[in-house]
Amino acid sequence: MLIAGFPAGAWGTNCYLLAPAAGEECVIVDPGHRAADGVAEAVAKHRLKPVAVVLTHGHLDHVASVIPVCGAHDVPAWIHPADRYMLAEPEKALGMAVGAPLLGDLTVGEPDDVAELADGAELELAGLNLTVAHAPGHTEGSVTFRLPEQPDVPQVLFSGDLLFAGSIGRTDLPGGDADEILRSLARVCLPLDDSTVVLPGHGPQTTIGRERAGNPFLQEPAAGPAGGTAAPLRPRRRM
Repeated sequence: MLIAGFPAGAWGTNCYLLAPAAGEECVIVDPGHRAADGVAEAVAKHRLKPVAVVLTHGHLDHVASVIPVCGAHDVPAWIHPADRYMLAEPEKALGMAVGAPLLGDLTVGEPDDVAELADGAELELAGLNLTVAHAPGHTEGSVTFRLPEQPDVPQVLFSGDLLFAGSIGRTDLPGGDADEILRSLARVCLPLDDSTVVLPGHGPQTTIGRERAGNPFLQEPAAGPAGGTAAPLRPRRRM
């Protein structure tokens, strides 16, 4: 298994390339702001052939390079339908008027081929099996992608902005919901084995066991089915 990741752009958003091994087909996760050059470098370094882009959600910092990356490799982009509007109208997701100035060097819109994700879907791409879990709260269409455990390789969760090391995604932008993200954490993350490696949308990697033990948002009482709130706690203000 090959997973190459790098932080990109103004928000330091983690972009990942995953493949069975070097020299094979790959999937690109979240090519965000100024990620295109990093993707090209990783593709060349590991001799990869991209076959798809998959998006954990539609915020600009995770999708800003979708058009150039998909165009360069003639591949589709997969996104949950609830976040699809953000590809063409990213301002709405930030609470801004459509057409309001954004960062300079951006190409917004949909790539030529867009496919929609569904909760529980099994994506067979590049010889890999990715399980999709709808995980609203940060945005209405947030999802995670899970790679199953393999010999000598633990299960891997690409958590987007649902779960970070020590924190969770912000819920104060349009489509965010503090109670909903706690329910998503309980449903998507808590059932996973402690050994599951978490590769988040921002910051360092972690494990479910580490977050279960120390992340105040992933404690069983706070993230239980009732969606209890943790009023004194505040998510990190990442997009």
